[in-house]
Amino acid sequence: MPKIVVLPHKELCPEGAILEAKTGETVLDVALRNGIGIEHACEKSCACTTCHIVIREGFDSLDESDELEDDMLDKAWGLEPESRLGCQATVADRDLVVEIPKYTINLASEKH
Repeated sequence: MPKIVVLPHKELCPEGAILEAKTGETVLDVALRNGIGIEHACEKSCACTTCHIVIREGFDSLDESDELEDDMLDKAWGLEPESRLGCQATVADRDLVVEIPKYTINLASEKH
């Protein structure tokens, strides 16, 4: 059973965590099931960037992102080559090390 190592995040996971995952689950679902409240304003429909994560190890084990996810990621704060949306990053058969960025952009809650 693959593991997801979540690096420490000051607010969401101060101590970091090691989570058990099932192949085929999304990183977001695993985190939420384990009490790590990664924001997901679009309810996991790949329509925002609030669940933006960076895969520090194991990136190559994930399916490639599609055009819709890439378009969303272009709007993410702190985009990196190993960035993915947690709702779209499906766990394969390898362990992952995941970093939750310090900031997120939630257009639904931003004041205009």
